Amino acid sequence: MSGNKGTSNGSNTQMMKIENGADGYVLEDVPHLTDYLVGLHTYPNPLRSNPAYSVVKQYFVNDDDTVPQKVVVHKDSPRGTHFRRAGPRQKVYFSSDEVHACIVTCGGLCPGLNTVIREIVCALYHMYGVTRVLGIEGGYRGFYSRNTIPLTPKIVNDIHKRGGTVIGTSRGGHDTMKIVDCIQDRGINQVYIIGGDGTQKGAAVIFEEVRRRGLKVAIAGIPKTIDNDIPVIDRSFGFDTAVEEAQRAINAAHVEAESAENGVGVVKLMGRYCGFIAMYATLASRDVDVCLIPESPFYLEGEEGAGQDLLDKDLSSGNERDASGNKLLADNGLWISQKIKDHFARNKLSLTLKYIDPTYMIRAIPSNASDSVYCTLLAQSCVHGAMAGYTGYTSGLVNGRQTYIPFHRINEKQNHVVVTDRMWARLVSSTNQPSFLGSVAIAKAKEEEHPPTQLLDGENCNDEKY
Repeated sequence: MSGNKGTSNGSNTQMMKIENGADGYVLEDVPHLTDYLVGLHTYPNPLRSNPAYSVVKQYFVNDDDTVPQKVVVHKDSPRGTHFRRAGPRQKVYFSSDEVHACIVTCGGLCPGLNTVIREIVCALYHMYGVTRVLGIEGGYRGFYSRNTIPLTPKIVNDIHKRGGTVIGTSRGGHDTMKIVDCIQDRGINQVYIIGGDGTQKGAAVIFEEVRRRGLKVAIAGIPKTIDNDIPVIDRSFGFDTAVEEAQRAINAAHVEAESAENGVGVVKLMGRYCGFIAMYATLASRDVDVCLIPESPFYLEGEEGAGQDLLDKDLSSGNERDASGNKLLADNGLWISQKIKDHFARNKLSLTLKYIDPTYMIRAIPSNASDSVYCTLLAQSCVHGAMAGYTGYTSGLVNGRQTYIPFHRINEKQNHVVVTDRMWARLVSSTNQPSFLGSVAIAKAKEEEHPPTQLLDGENCNDEKY
């Protein structure tokens, strides 16, 4: 293979590590400590003598194993973009007694955070014999303004049964120099960062500063967002749990609506700018008559727009933002509920409307079985990568395989529901709701390049890019 390097777009300065092979093969590789540190000592992987792995026929991943981003191809199409396959390597770049690891959680809550924390700690202890692991309290600012929590298998043993995060979280507080100073002063050499796209952008900047200082520190991320809006990966942990719990709210609204004359149930689900939870919960419940998502503009009494667009026109909403830089959004569930009430009042009709917002109940619950298994795979893959000397990467599932993805690919854009994809068509046919898209809008949407909706589909295959 031949290699070439370039820089990524935007403010992220992470160097792109790309290798090209035959038949259009492209490997978007992740950085390695040896890229900027010469003469690093290697050690045999402790898993060689681990009783749990003694019966596994092939427990080391071949260094050349990669995973394709696109699995639906034509016989003459190029092999396309690949990512490095995650898993244990035969040689590691840290001795067990040398490792001083830390874990930090940032941003909003999500089912599965404690499971990820637990499995990182247990993987380090039980697979690699690492005994020094710290929990950084309260998000990024915890590196320089809060205490740390020692984490051992005994301490984290039961935390997966609880929602939230035992080490706390917060938005904002990212001061690169102070964070890296803390990492350096404490002698930390493995940093596991759990958070969404904003958190992973911060992790990328931390990695760049660590590399600039020439520190032997592996920076590894695990993508977290309940909204499932992180690109490239199949899904984010906590999403399955959120969809499952959202069905309970939909069922409650359905029962209320069915039990009253002119009954209407309105359920507001999470998804700041994307409608994955709403779409999948609707398809799973089969009790929804109309599903409104940010990606699909809808008509409301002659006005066109998505929920926040119409609401902003009504309320003249400002541009206030939270500590992470996200725009503070008004409650469009309450707003549309009031619009329905006004419509019934104008037409002199009785109405029984029940409005349910389960947002914080869903975020705060423990992960379900599916997400718990997924959290385990993400955490163990992340640890294997750091021990093998990889850095500046996110551990993620691509086409059903655990991979290491460069930070810039996770941070370059947000994932959205594609309203010209089969998945949204399935929903519209299931609910029998209007598509709200006119002929001009449909033509425009089809001209735009979109990836297929992730998680289930993969049938929508655009040769140009995906």
